[in-house]
Amino acid sequence: MLEPLTLPGAELRLDPAWLPATEADRLFDLLHAGLPWENHPVRLFGREVPAPRLSCWMGDAAYRYSGLVRAPRPWTPALDALRARLAAELDVPFNSVLANLYRDGADAMGWHADDEAELGPAPVIASVSLGATRRFLLRTRQGPARLALDLPHGSLLVMAGATQAACRHALPRTRRPVGPRINLTFRHVVHDADA
Repeated sequence: MLEPLTLPGAELRLDPAWLPATEADRLFDLLHAGLPWENHPVRLFGREVPAPRLSCWMGDAAYRYSGLVRAPRPWTPALDALRARLAAELDVPFNSVLANLYRDGADAMGWHADDEAELGPAPVIASVSLGATRRFLLRTRQGPARLALDLPHGSLLVMAGATQAACRHALPRTRRPVGPRINLTFRHVVHDADA
């Protein structure tokens, strides 16, 4: 069951056991072995560098991130079924998913917000975690308020409302021995026809 979390300006809900363990195990194995993982470059300080993780963009729409346009790959049956389940549960017409593979504790995601114009002014981001538990951080853009969450295998974190405008989030590196983690962030990319 999704429970609210408290961070000023944010609308956050977490279910640490949204997927049953056997279903989460099966999905992790299927995606880890079966997705066409790529190392997408990111733009930092005006130059492109390899991202410290592997990714796969799937869906019905291209997406602009870090100054680059990502063309979508077609939905896999497993991710399309998961999208339909999330869409029904959250009443959001998700049309894309960014899958990130963090191979070990050296793979990470720096501070950012999912605030690209294509996501609209108050996007709903449904984030499903599979594999190793990792620490996820959120902080407000104004002031020192922070929230640290351990996101376990099968968990669902929903970030909605003004969260992306009010906050930034990150998945920091860790020196602890940690296995691979897959994170699936479902989104609704606004097409020109939707506007």
